[in-house]
Amino acid sequence: MRAAEEAAFARGVSAGKLMEQAGERIARALTKFFPQPGRCLVFAGKGHNAGDAFVAARHLAQAGWSIETRLVFPEKELASLTKKKLAEFRKHGTDLVSPRGGKPALLGLQKTFSPSPTIVLDGLLGLGAKPPLREPIRAACREINSLGQAGAFLIALDLPTGLDGETGAADEDCVVADFTLPIGYAKTGLVADAALDFVGRLEVIALDDLRSDELPLVEGELAIPESLRALLPRRKYSAYKNQFGRIGIVAGSRGFTGAALLCSLGALRAGAGLVELFVPQDIYEIIAPAAAPEVMVKPVKSYENLRKEPIDVWAVGPGLGGARATEILRLIRAASQPMVLDADALNLLAKKMATLKKSKGPRLLTPHPGEMKRLFPRAEKLSRAETATAFCEQHAVTLLLKGSRTIVAEAGRPLSYNPTGNPGMATGGMGDVLTGVCAALLGQKLLPNDAARLGAWVCGRAAEIALASGGASEESLLPTDLLGHLGAACNDLRSSA
Repeated sequence: MRAAEEAAFARGVSAGKLMEQAGERIARALTKFFPQPGRCLVFAGKGHNAGDAFVAARHLAQAGWSIETRLVFPEKELASLTKKKLAEFRKHGTDLVSPRGGKPALLGLQKTFSPSPTIVLDGLLGLGAKPPLREPIRAACREINSLGQAGAFLIALDLPTGLDGETGAADEDCVVADFTLPIGYAKTGLVADAALDFVGRLEVIALDDLRSDELPLVEGELAIPESLRALLPRRKYSAYKNQFGRIGIVAGSRGFTGAALLCSLGALRAGAGLVELFVPQDIYEIIAPAAAPEVMVKPVKSYENLRKEPIDVWAVGPGLGGARATEILRLIRAASQPMVLDADALNLLAKKMATLKKSKGPRLLTPHPGEMKRLFPRAEKLSRAETATAFCEQHAVTLLLKGSRTIVAEAGRPLSYNPTGNPGMATGGMGDVLTGVCAALLGQKLLPNDAARLGAWVCGRAAEIALASGGASEESLLPTDLLGHLGAACNDLRSSA
């Protein structure tokens, strides 16, 4: 970020122009997550982070939001550019609170996306500030967090005040944000394991004037629409089903029929040309009438015979159980087609990891943290990023390590962190949908790393849209809710500016 700013200033770009770009795009991002205007409280420090907040507030006011400001320092102490942006805000919008007035009222707050949400902009400190916090910033952070506990959504600009942008270390009174909007680029501390609960949802505020081909190389990246959009092109008018992959799903067992159904639906909703679901004979009579009519359900006597099937991509594991382990491991090893491995396929694999070294085709593994520890016991002592890197150095696979801020790893490529999703996804069946989605994307000729990054983003965004639509809460969110919003997530990816 510092290198990008220096390059921009050297080209003659002014700090004021960058601030205008940042504020306008912050407001645009907020209306993406909160389409209905509501109430916005701006907590402002005295630096340029506060200036970004004032520009955003001006645009929100013009869009119908009610704005209140809370200056932590006397107005005369504000940086000159920040003071200018405050004056411009007051000229175009109505400030409902005196500059250093009393605490904002905690009346009628409810943490819902619509109608009329209440949001708080944390514009106290930006990049470069490090814990520990000092007064009066510390008191302001406590006040912001109390508003969050009362039901307001907390929005951190660039990074939550009290968080170290390089390490992710947090002060005890660090702002606990629901959304963090890093300006220009995500900072390394924002994706640290310890920072997850302080950062919340990440949405990068990309600025055209900060783009440069001469920036230093990084070890990781955030999956954002700008980098993913080209992976999901519009289909040609002459398209036909065989161009989008025949997906073979090996899943299901007694007591775990839902996993197979969810996986097949995920593949269908993510654009697979054809979906074939191979299930044990003893559950065929249960699965066949329950499956979507578009899914071809086929009973299996022996998994040995599946290698002869004309399948383009395999998805193996959801609800599979531990039976016929030898047959499943042979399929994993012998199939030349790309394959997504999840759930019980991973548990079987953990007992015989040599299978991976002998596999004839590309393999995408999608473990949750518990499965990762079985596959790679060293994970107990490593960070998630270290685990993903070390595992892929040892095994020639693509890894999608599920969890908050899902990581996609592959030897020779930067780690990719997924910013989308919400805590409502912490329920059984979400991974089954993701497996089907990734398999469908592989069937559309995406490379495993690209399919993993895009699949994680789309599933997370579908979960967000399900909540924003007002039909679900974090407690009630189901995998089937994702299925109904995958199309909206794809459209959002294409239309994101």
